[in-house]
Amino acid sequence: MTGLNELLEQNRGMGGGLLSDRVYRLLRSAILSGEMVPDQRIVESDIAKRLGISQAPVREAVKRLVHESLVTHVPRLGSRVASISTEQAEQARELRGLLEEFAARAAAERRVEGYVDQLKAVIDDMRRAVRQDDPVSFRDSDMAFHRLVCQASGNHLLPRLWEVMEPSLWTLRVVSDPFYTGSRDQLVAGHARLLDLLLDGREDDAAQAFRRHATGGAQPSKRGE
Repeated sequence: MTGLNELLEQNRGMGGGLLSDRVYRLLRSAILSGEMVPDQRIVESDIAKRLGISQAPVREAVKRLVHESLVTHVPRLGSRVASISTEQAEQARELRGLLEEFAARAAAERRVEGYVDQLKAVIDDMRRAVRQDDPVSFRDSDMAFHRLVCQASGNHLLPRLWEVMEPSLWTLRVVSDPFYTGSRDQLVAGHARLLDLLLDGREDDAAQAFRRHATGGAQPSKRGE
């Protein structure tokens, strides 16, 4: 918990904006970056003391994290960073793979009409996050990319299904694992190739590539390969 303690000390006396929002962003960032590890206990009174604020904003922030499934709360036992089993992670990957395969096929058929600029901008955001060594922003952009592909499918149910599933993807770390030790530059390049497949209208190739990507398989081939 050393990393979290340092983070709290650096933000002691935080001011400006709604306090509960600021605490929420601070704790969410710590969880997504790996500063706070699965099953780590969250002591609201200790966090409030270290930040030099009252306990109420911390309590509200933790409630939001529970709603996002990033934190679990058990009455009388307190709150902890959500932990998962290998089986749960595999089930999430499998379900995500099926959804993204369907979304990619439909989006490629439409050549992501109306979403090209947004998707390119998100990939630029991913590159910027790599340069700035900002894994949390990288994960936000990674998630945004796949959310946009669901929207670009033209199927009005897919974004709603993704919205239901997204909190679990954060918790299960099946999108941009913060403990990933490989090259994030390669991950960015992989997303650029995924977008190429959509823009080319290669429905079958896009569907297969997105499913492999979602389930942790091989990176998609380059344009024309």
